[in-house]
Amino acid sequence: MNILAALKHEEAKLQKQADKVRQQLNAVRSARKILGREVASDGKRIGRKKRVMSAATKAKISKATKARWAKIRAAKRGKH
Repeated sequence: MNILAALKHEEAKLQKQADKVRQQLNAVRSARKILGREVASDGKRIGRKKRVMSAATKAKISKATKARWAKIRAAKRGKH
């Protein structure tokens, strides 16, 4: 067997291994993306993005919650 044929054989073998490793790496990345809590190597989040609520919306929800609890407390006071 000549050297050139041996090198081509080794190259093909290594290429096959590299393809297998790429497939496994893609599977791992997909799993991390599904979980959604991981960060990519470049610092960006993978998967679901964090929800951001505006200050106005937070204030609106807070106001509605306080009104709801005030109504419940008023109903309790009326029963006693």
